Amino acid sequence: MRTILWFIYFWLHLIYISGSMLKANSLSKSGKKKELYDLLSKITFHWSHNLLWIAGVKLNIKGFENIPDEAVVFVSNHQGNFDIPIMFAVLGKPIGFIAKIEILKMPFIRTWMKHLKCIFIDRNDVRQSLTALGGASEILKEGYSLMIFPEGTRSKSDEMGEFKAGALKVALSSSAKIVPIRIDGSYKIMERQGIWIKPGLVNVTILPAIDTKDMSRERSKGLGDEIKELLIINK
Repeated sequence: MRTILWFIYFWLHLIYISGSMLKANSLSKSGKKKELYDLLSKITFHWSHNLLWIAGVKLNIKGFENIPDEAVVFVSNHQGNFDIPIMFAVLGKPIGFIAKIEILKMPFIRTWMKHLKCIFIDRNDVRQSLTALGGASEILKEGYSLMIFPEGTRSKSDEMGEFKAGALKVALSSSAKIVPIRIDGSYKIMERQGIWIKPGLVNVTILPAIDTKDMSRERSKGLGDEIKELLIINK
């Protein structure tokens, strides 16, 4: 029953905020960035918290003090579908994600993701992916933070999948700070049971920011391994 209610809310809420979408479109066209940012903050806050509440997800969060008061690149392990609403709920502000280009086929969702400054990449087209990622610096300059899941897909377990360190070039090329975030237990909410939702506790640890400005060439080469070690779940 909980799962059915969750999916009903997910889609009905998108329809319910269609009026807000029109407002967001208008604010974007008018260049009213502050008003648009505030609107997106309000919508993502309520959307994420309601989804977690309906699913019975409780969060144990550590490290709030490690979030800088500026646009940064958040880097996290990726266990399950709930990671995105969890990140919105934890960070409390609009975040752009690097997403599969196939999502552009989904009505409503694609429009909101565009407003959130998400970057859409075609995994089968290296040139398109590089071009899309090239716009990350401008997004960060606009004050929007970005979220990267270097695994590229859900691990659906405590184990991390292949860590694609190339995604970190977004932060390095922009001299943006990187904030590692470790998620522990989100796959148990859904992926362990297929599509069925099971209430549970998810531990989220926000680790100290890594400043990439003036980072040595030697350290930047090993940055992927450094962050991967930080994100491994300690058993």
